[in-house]
Amino acid sequence: MIYIWTCAALAGIAAALIAIRSFRPAPLPAPAPWTGPLPEASPPADMTIYRLPTGTYENRAFLAYRGGAFSDLRKFAATAVLVRHPAGDLLIDAGFGANVEAHIAALPSYRRTPHELGDTVRDQLRAKNYDMARLKGVVITHAHWDHVSGLEELDVPIWMNQAEGRYVERAKDAAVFRDVASRRDIHHYMFDGPPYLGFPSSHDVYRDGSVVIVEAGGHTDGSVVVFVNPPDGRRFAFIGDLTWQTEGVTLRAERPKMLQLLADVRPAQVRDGLLRIIALADRIHVLPAHDVRAYDPIPEWTSSSNIGG
Repeated sequence: MIYIWTCAALAGIAAALIAIRSFRPAPLPAPAPWTGPLPEASPPADMTIYRLPTGTYENRAFLAYRGGAFSDLRKFAATAVLVRHPAGDLLIDAGFGANVEAHIAALPSYRRTPHELGDTVRDQLRAKNYDMARLKGVVITHAHWDHVSGLEELDVPIWMNQAEGRYVERAKDAAVFRDVASRRDIHHYMFDGPPYLGFPSSHDVYRDGSVVIVEAGGHTDGSVVVFVNPPDGRRFAFIGDLTWQTEGVTLRAERPKMLQLLADVRPAQVRDGLLRIIALADRIHVLPAHDVRAYDPIPEWTSSSNIGG
């Protein structure tokens, strides 16, 4: 009995040491920078993009990326992005909705953190007299609650690929999505285009290179990166949860192993996608979905002078 207890204790100590080690800095090998040309894009002159922050929740940097400090308490963004295009507008993610308190309450207790609520996407659009008939849908980077809560008030199609469709059918973490999407049309798009910036296939939404979606699964089955190329020459990559904070790119820092096991369905696939993005970081502005700082270059919808449809 003593021998068995000792072995169990040693195993527990070893597991604790492994867990602690997984939070220490361990940069990924630096990928070769992307040196090829950026794909051609012909966005219309009146295409614009805006951010619509809907709130934040708190988390510590040491949980977000390897090497993050426990004392570094951060506000994680829940922000949607509106792409205005003459062929019809799109939202990227939907942020917090009117019933987000119930969505948070449905989470396991260890995942509920202090949060601040802002105006929902619907309320922000209405405040500027936005013509909802212009909105052709919401492209979700993936189906987790903090990206889809606001879908409940948006009576437009949800753009989702088939792999993410399979994820939402089975995953516990897609319960909020199943609830809010139960009365919404689903627009299933295909990755019917060529390789794009190191990703194996793509979907060009407007057929002009202004918004291109690529498959970047691993966090969920059908997670995506959305590349947005406005007419001013800037290039953006909305990478969802490939990493939760910009340091995942600038420091080449993955999530701690323990968080990978909790958060990702295939951590190795997340690593591959993150490395592809790191290779592009000198050429494109990368926006992890939950890094408040990353949205600074994008004007806020409610601060713009753009009124109406």
